[in-house]
Amino acid sequence: MTGAALAIGATGWKAPSRANSVKFADVAERAGISFLHDNAASAQKYLIETMGAGCGWIDYDQNGLLDLYLVNSAATKAYQPKKPLRSALYRNNGDGTFTDVTEKAGVGAQGLFGMGVAVGDYDNDGFPDLLVLGYGRCILYHNNGDGTFTDVTARSGMENVGRWGSSAAWFDYDNDGRLDLVIVNYVAWAPEHDFWCGDHALGMRSYCHPNDFDPVAPTLFHNNGDGTFTDVSKSSGIGLKPANGLGVVTFDYDGDGWQDIFIANDSLPNLLFRNNHDGTFTEVGYMAGVAVSLDGQPEAGMGVDAGDVTGSGRFDLAVTHLDSQLARFYRNTDAKYFDDVTLSSKIGYATYHMSEFGTRFMDYDNDGALDLFMACGHVLDNVHRYKSDVYYAEPKLMFRNTGHGIFENVSDQLGPDFQLPTVGRGAAVGDFDNDGDLDILVSNNGQRPQLLRNDGGNANHWLQTLLIGTKSNRDGVGARVKVTAGDLVLHHEKKGGMSYESAQDPRLHFGLGNRTQVDAVEVLWPSGGQTRVANIKADQIVTIKEREGLIVRAFPRVPAL
Repeated sequence: MTGAALAIGATGWKAPSRANSVKFADVAERAGISFLHDNAASAQKYLIETMGAGCGWIDYDQNGLLDLYLVNSAATKAYQPKKPLRSALYRNNGDGTFTDVTEKAGVGAQGLFGMGVAVGDYDNDGFPDLLVLGYGRCILYHNNGDGTFTDVTARSGMENVGRWGSSAAWFDYDNDGRLDLVIVNYVAWAPEHDFWCGDHALGMRSYCHPNDFDPVAPTLFHNNGDGTFTDVSKSSGIGLKPANGLGVVTFDYDGDGWQDIFIANDSLPNLLFRNNHDGTFTEVGYMAGVAVSLDGQPEAGMGVDAGDVTGSGRFDLAVTHLDSQLARFYRNTDAKYFDDVTLSSKIGYATYHMSEFGTRFMDYDNDGALDLFMACGHVLDNVHRYKSDVYYAEPKLMFRNTGHGIFENVSDQLGPDFQLPTVGRGAAVGDFDNDGDLDILVSNNGQRPQLLRNDGGNANHWLQTLLIGTKSNRDGVGARVKVTAGDLVLHHEKKGGMSYESAQDPRLHFGLGNRTQVDAVEVLWPSGGQTRVANIKADQIVTIKEREGLIVRAFPRVPAL
């Protein structure tokens, strides 16, 4: 494979072959997931009560089955639960059910008012490690490879003390073969500095606006290769910009082989940090056209993802917002600039009365074009008193890509469980049953999570790839993959972060439509190395190892309950 094979602007993408009749069924209760998120709601209306928490996929025991992690909150000065709260790790039993193994694994994060989760193999030992982000600090759990984890936060130097960490991304910003970490921090809120917001005349207290508090810059940790990390926030330039970040994605937006960072800010301009290849970054959000909306206004940025929606080989951006704003779709025009095509893509108006958080580009019907999912729910529990057409609990949104980045709202076609109003926050996309279509895990604020099993997406053909780096970081973050199947050419990238406070399936997913054979899979690794494998049958999960090519690895099929 040559560098030109993955060049920006590569052609060959075709419109979807056909639509499928897909439904999403919530199987969380049947699967044994008894978790209940507690948002510590109180009469004090602390800001931390509104933000909810993330969720994530992690194959912690490396048996080819995705396990799941759900983040919880903790007691506050205004709220004391009847029993201590904890986050939860559920093991995938391979029969459609999950078992709570939190205590055995040692990853409950008890006492942490949790927000986000990020998964990455930071020491390249073959077992994914777990970072839980929260208010005031973070916890790093090292995977021991025997079903247990060790809290190595203090030794690693990544506690993020005194900051409100929301989302994070494991990525290799200097291409040295080790995963570094960027944490987006929210605002400088504290209970002792809380104040009354709302309508005094009616005696209706409400949650304060984030702009009532000082922003907090992101944190960048460099992996030293010995289990420790160095805070390089200021020397890299990442920590020099004010921010109140909630979503982050790392991806190579300009096609130069180095990971860049996009941060969605809440009512401040978004940030796009271009990688300078020397350990530093330059913030180019305004110049690139992604800092604000088309009309020049900063918006309430929540979730974010990047993906090649048009088949150009360039990676576009989606950013979710609160109601009275539009979820934004920024199209990457030439690896330097983005156009706000929210309205022409036909996404915009459907999101005006909605508040969206976790979001992912995903080919839910395997037709070969990336669709767009959003988990929705307002931040104000009493919003309906102020706005008659806005609700606290909201249904989810799915926009089907009808070809070349033009979307159709199909949310009301995906079944009653998909349409059920919830207070949606984190969203993690993954194929937990290994049947070839993408399922969705949603964390709901103050409610039970949903495990939305995709029924029908695998009527079209598909391919999934698990990447294993050797000279590159073992997770392959930063690798770019090109899949060719006849007239269909697809581009994907192993990204860091994504969505809102959540961790995604480590495998890359490609919908193939009616194509039963993949002519070639070409991987351009962060190290600069290239791997090409040819003539692969569709409808399987393959593992590609740097310098070796295809290797054998089992991914057991999970029967439906």
